[in-house]
Amino acid sequence: MLCALAVLSAPPAAAGEADGTCDTALLLAIDVSNSVDESEYRLQIDGLADALNDPDVSDALVVAQAAVAVLLWSGPREQLAAIPWQQVAEPSDARLLSTRVRALPRPYVRSGTAPAEALLAALDLLAQAPPCGRHVVDVSGDGARNMGGPVARARDDAVAQGVTVNAIAIETVGHGVADFFRDELVTPGGFVMSARGHRDYPRAIREKILRELATPTG
Repeated sequence: MLCALAVLSAPPAAAGEADGTCDTALLLAIDVSNSVDESEYRLQIDGLADALNDPDVSDALVVAQAAVAVLLWSGPREQLAAIPWQQVAEPSDARLLSTRVRALPRPYVRSGTAPAEALLAALDLLAQAPPCGRHVVDVSGDGARNMGGPVARARDDAVAQGVTVNAIAIETVGHGVADFFRDELVTPGGFVMSARGHRDYPRAIREKILRELATPTG
């Protein structure tokens, strides 16, 4: 199944042509559906930008020669490749990536939550990544599917392609988002990390990226 994938107009990625030394292609997929208000969107975007600018995260990205892209997603036809692939070969690349993330406008409002289509769009985007030893999708979200196709089927497509899917469950009382991600979205060998609301997201995304870069998959 092929997904229509919008691409935000942006300058070419900083990495140039990959030299084959990349350890991890890391796709950061951020939920911007209707359950995320404007202040919560800013908490996610600024939290991710701060994480990418964190010295420990920056060092880990450089050691891994990681390639990073950012996908913003919501309903079945709403997936935006907001930042195309950028390889982090030195700390200045991480600083540039952080700056670009912080400036991202919100592309969708008042729409539902379609994680299956988001994951399929992520797999399409990973097909455009530079050669890397591992392909990882990092999904963040604060709710279960209320639109779109079956999430487990998209997860199975990721497994068939050798892609690891991890998730941050942004939890509020009574929602059980972590259980949904664990049961339907995360691949074998992947993991779910919980954030206690959107204000805890900056801590969680920093810890999650460090874990993703440090933990072998396969």
